[in-house]
Amino acid sequence: MSALEHLWAGWRHAYVTRAGAGDFESADKIFSNLSASEHADNETFIVHRGKHCFAILNIYPYTSGHLLILPYRVVGELEDLSDEEFDELFKIVKSAVSALKSAYSPAGINIGTNLGRAAGAGIPEHLHIHCLPRFDGDTNFMTTVANTKVLPEALDETWRKIKDAWPT
Repeated sequence: MSALEHLWAGWRHAYVTRAGAGDFESADKIFSNLSASEHADNETFIVHRGKHCFAILNIYPYTSGHLLILPYRVVGELEDLSDEEFDELFKIVKSAVSALKSAYSPAGINIGTNLGRAAGAGIPEHLHIHCLPRFDGDTNFMTTVANTKVLPEALDETWRKIKDAWPT
């Protein structure tokens, strides 16, 4: 069996177990606590706030610019979103794509969501849509050989780039 038959993302373990370490009340409250935080958006990495939904940087990204778009309300299923939440969620996804294209000029964009633990959701109680830029040749041997994820910029720089590129 070839190593290429598996996608391993062990570096995300700290992210999905962080809630149990006392940083947050529970896994389903992580995003709610961040969005309600008294800290400035550049400290919590919130890039955009809408009426019902917001966009935030993934602090354990697969690549620079990895955004999460989600409702403020804790909801685990797409069909449980209100019409207003659903509409705004996807309007923010559209804006996120524009911002990522403007800030990074990627070769492509991945957009996706994992509904339920079996589908890969690390926090299945609070649905979120991943939106991330992809580049030709952005895969490398470091993750496989050195158990290391290489990201070319710090999160605060990523936040600034996307915030500056966000459509008004």
